[in-house]
Amino acid sequence: MAEHNLRVAILGAGMIGEVHRRAALLAGAELVGVMASTPDRSREVAQAWRVERAFADIDEVISSDVEVVHICTPNASHVPYAVALMEAGKHVICEKPLGISLADALEAAAVAERTGMVNTIPFAYRFHPMAREMRARVQSGEFGDVNLIHGSYLQDWLLDPHATSWRVDPETGGPSRAFGDIGSHWCDLAEWVTGQRITALVSTTSISIPQRPAATAASFSAVRSDAPMVDVKTEDSALILFRTDADVAGSAVISQLSAGRKNRLWIEVDGGRRSAVFDQELPEQLWIGADEGATVLVRDPNHGSAEQRRLSSLPAGHAQGYAQCFENFVSDSYAAVEAAAGHGEVPDGLPTFADGARAAAICDAMLRSAADSQWVKV
Repeated sequence: MAEHNLRVAILGAGMIGEVHRRAALLAGAELVGVMASTPDRSREVAQAWRVERAFADIDEVISSDVEVVHICTPNASHVPYAVALMEAGKHVICEKPLGISLADALEAAAVAERTGMVNTIPFAYRFHPMAREMRARVQSGEFGDVNLIHGSYLQDWLLDPHATSWRVDPETGGPSRAFGDIGSHWCDLAEWVTGQRITALVSTTSISIPQRPAATAASFSAVRSDAPMVDVKTEDSALILFRTDADVAGSAVISQLSAGRKNRLWIEVDGGRRSAVFDQELPEQLWIGADEGATVLVRDPNHGSAEQRRLSSLPAGHAQGYAQCFENFVSDSYAAVEAAAGHGEVPDGLPTFADGARAAAICDAMLRSAADSQWVKV
């Protein structure tokens, strides 16, 4: 058992910062303070969140007595903040992507290993109970050898040519947008579910809306902007074909311009005796196929794999969604911090900065392949 409530701070007060805040409070943490985009904004959010500290800058966070820091700021700040915090002895939960370049991500992963501080990155879809059930079944003997991995991650929040976000700007969001933001989730889940690594890929990308407003806006916002238009340099969509270290073929379609698709991460794994499908927009279900027919499994804490039952916080028939998925991730991250202090064990399946660096390597390979129109190694 923990001897005290963990003292945490959140950097970034946008949509995902709110998600982190809720999960932190539900996990029993003491939310000490917040650092937003400006000191004035920090004071405004601290008052709204009813927390004691409005941090003016990262140096104030470093010198504080917080134990865990959630980094929910624009992508370009992730690695500088994470490195400084870990060097100062803080545990870090950092939004993805870990860095806007492979070199940055590798640096953060190296510092995490050297300092020994707990470090996690929210590839949160691993924490849906039925994603755990899928992993258990795919890696069981009854599934058979995997022969194909395929799927898509589709959104439509940038369909409007006048919609924009800091994510569109490569200076703050990085050189890859659609793939770096959501394709990384798909690839992480594919590798984690199957236990296989993508070793080579070929890709193509598209910028279907060549200009957008220069002004920034909140991510996943449909608010139109009348700011001057500027050229778009990050992809709206990306497609990859790949092979794994087990010589299994696969494919994925990634898009932020698919009308009506709000957050459809869909993955299918086809094996020698079974197939399995997980659809993030239908997270209570897992489709299992066999040559004699198909079955739809429904999340149930009384049945299925041990991890599916552990992460099922509500009774069967009471829908769990993304919020509970993210709460599971944060709770397990805090459990890892407690384990580092000698209380309990590190939960299974926690994604770390090593996984963030892995995602950066796949994204880097995708960009190189798209630029050269050829297969590249990961």
